[in-house]
Amino acid sequence: MAKIELIATATFGLEEMVKLEVKQLGYEEMQVENGKVTFVADEAAIPKANIWLRTADRVLLKMGEFEARSFEELFQRTKALPWEEWIPENGKFPVVGKSVKSQLFSVSDCQAIVKKAIVERLKEVYHVDWFQESGPEFEVEVALLKDVATLTIDTSGAGLHKRGYRAQANEAPLKETLAAAMVMISRWREDRVLIDPFCGSGTIAIEAAMIGKNIAPGLERKFAAEEWPRVPEHLWKEVRVEALKTIRQDVDIRILASDIDPRAVKIAEENAYRAGVDDCITFQVQDIAKIASDAKYGYIICNPPYGERLGEKEEIEKLYKRMGQIFSKFDTWSVYVLTSHEAFENLYGKKASKKRKLYNGRIKVDYYQFFGPKPPKEMLEKRMVLNETDERM
Repeated sequence: MAKIELIATATFGLEEMVKLEVKQLGYEEMQVENGKVTFVADEAAIPKANIWLRTADRVLLKMGEFEARSFEELFQRTKALPWEEWIPENGKFPVVGKSVKSQLFSVSDCQAIVKKAIVERLKEVYHVDWFQESGPEFEVEVALLKDVATLTIDTSGAGLHKRGYRAQANEAPLKETLAAAMVMISRWREDRVLIDPFCGSGTIAIEAAMIGKNIAPGLERKFAAEEWPRVPEHLWKEVRVEALKTIRQDVDIRILASDIDPRAVKIAEENAYRAGVDDCITFQVQDIAKIASDAKYGYIICNPPYGERLGEKEEIEKLYKRMGQIFSKFDTWSVYVLTSHEAFENLYGKKASKKRKLYNGRIKVDYYQFFGPKPPKEMLEKRMVLNETDERM
């Protein structure tokens, strides 16, 4: 297969997580920039990346990158690209765009120029004067940054956070991609108990269970590139069949998810059922003061309310103080909290071992990480023996 370049886009702060995932898929030649990881691959990587990436937002096919300081330059350089290698005669190719710190600042004009250039290129190749655009969709994006134009085609369609299991969500839901990143950053393992005492629609618990069972996040959904002639159906089928084979049904996962809102817990239970992980999660309607576990070591990973609405600040600050008191009982556990409140550590009563700046939608947040002590050596050795036994089986 021919070599191509793909771009896995990422929420700010998650680029290294996406890089790690791309590397785990077997792609070594890559470049990490703000908001994206570009990597060299082939057509088979399009289904593989879309079906398996947990923390990326989209997978884009990179068509070209060049300086463009005038509309004429943008037109000619766009027209020179081999669009016919991907877009068939009946292909639908809408153009979207964005421009940051560039001389070509009118996005609508840039979109029109790129559209015209692609049409002129395809007219010469297919020897037609008009395109019906009734076939598969190839959404083209022209992204201008400091006078450099990057032209891509979106292979994903709907964003990768749309796994398909969340038919319902509570207010201000956490994106699946961010929830997966929270679990992966924590380095939680399926042999440890995990508690989310603010589970909402269950996203953190469900993503953790999917990671623990090795369920590919895009296994049950469709992607734009599935309709593309250049990416044959058998490539998608092979990735899905292999993904089904690698699901771990033998793992004993213990996740406790609770919320004070009965409606949220009901939605979470339904979402877990659709995701195929309801057997891994125990859901409860309860206040955070009631959380408990007999496990010596474990993880608390949560996304508590932020108090963004007017008049909520005092109530939220009381909640954060309670969290510090309640979670202190889990003194051998690791605790991970996502919040936008800049005084969280002071309210919680403890300085984080580490924190990472992220974005939850458009809200700037910090991911506070409070590391618990390492388990005794004998527990680690026991875990290694169990893992080796699982591999032999």
